[in-house]
Amino acid sequence: MFALKIHTVDFPQPLHTTITSAAAYPNDDLKPAQLMGVAHLFRQLPSGSAPAITVASISARTTLVYVVAVPNYMSADDFLLFCGNHVPRFKEIIFLRNDGMEDRYSVLIKLEDQLAADGFYCIYNGKRFKPSEVEVCHIYFAQSVDYSESEDMASVPPPDYTELPSCPVCLERLDPDTSGIQSTLCDHSFHCSCISKWTYLSCLVCRLCQQQDAKPACVVCGTSKDPWSCLICGFVGCGRYEKGHASGHWSDNHHRFSLDLEKLQIWDYVGDRYVHRLNQSKLDGKSVVLYSQCCSVKECGTCEYADEGLDGALLNSKIEGILDEYNCLLASELDKQRQHYESLLAEGKSGKESSMSKVVEKAIFSKTHDLEYKLEKFAEEKKAVADRNQELMKKQELLQNKFKEIEERGRLLLKLKDEQIMDLQEQVHVPELCITVSELLRIR
Repeated sequence: MFALKIHTVDFPQPLHTTITSAAAYPNDDLKPAQLMGVAHLFRQLPSGSAPAITVASISARTTLVYVVAVPNYMSADDFLLFCGNHVPRFKEIIFLRNDGMEDRYSVLIKLEDQLAADGFYCIYNGKRFKPSEVEVCHIYFAQSVDYSESEDMASVPPPDYTELPSCPVCLERLDPDTSGIQSTLCDHSFHCSCISKWTYLSCLVCRLCQQQDAKPACVVCGTSKDPWSCLICGFVGCGRYEKGHASGHWSDNHHRFSLDLEKLQIWDYVGDRYVHRLNQSKLDGKSVVLYSQCCSVKECGTCEYADEGLDGALLNSKIEGILDEYNCLLASELDKQRQHYESLLAEGKSGKESSMSKVVEKAIFSKTHDLEYKLEKFAEEKKAVADRNQELMKKQELLQNKFKEIEERGRLLLKLKDEQIMDLQEQVHVPELCITVSELLRIR
């Protein structure tokens, strides 16, 4: 069983492909995406005496598959074309790329059901991407996928899981279930396909020779007389009194330190002298001073040769001086190495800070752009509401004026009607008075 953690500070970006919309493999719902990040693959450890869980177990298989080490000559369309008629059964697909590995990438695929995932695994696991190439397809069933912005959190394995080691050559995971693994005498492991391309006898990581019993010989002329080994790259060449291939290596590559494999002394080509004169005795392992026999008949003031009857105190003082010289030289070289690696760490830290600042600036710019867009949209809506409100206020004012006019007109009409009623009443009152007067006159 496998678990996957992805360290990324990016979001999946849409990836345009032509295969998903082609008539041969129609899948309009599939939206391929690309994500920049670093993947950490973890494998479950066997518990006690229980057998290890393999793909034959139902619990180890899921609908989420992880394809590793897809060569970069396979584009996204080429990979989908490689998957063939399984593309319509894809629900999601993410192409995971790492800036540190430009020659390959990984693919995370979500299938619609377990039957489709099992069929995809059985058909494509171990299959060559192209018949003319040596790279094959390696597929894992992923139980879970976690995304993290912290590199430390992404590299921490889940409980009862361990991270698969990576090959120093291709930087892909070393899994015995998917490829052969070859280990060296210095306990470094490689893919068989990667180590087979290395033609030298030394290890790719530490340069340790893998044929310890063989007598060292010059890699140029093949002679085993007076061999010297470069302490920088492990090159073995013959001394200057043979054919001078060791000194020729210094002239070509400027690797200043070389080890005499017979005397076990280190020579400095820049200073043109041995770096130290103190070595370990092969008999008892004690520190001894190595002298070369002086050829001068007279007393020589430049060599270190002394008569065997030299006083013990003088010999001890010379040994102490040699030790001090060697310690000072070692301390200076270590200080140079410390400064070199501190500069590398400072560069890495500054690069990380600059990349983080770029990511933060990008996020801030995107957020600011979104807020500005929303602010402009709200301003437009506010302006439209204000215009509408102004129109409604104008209509309200017109209606109020009309209402006042109608009310005034009604009041005038009522006044006019009252006057007409009074006139009519007066007109009616005069005839009645005449009638009553006439009736009174008639009675008399």
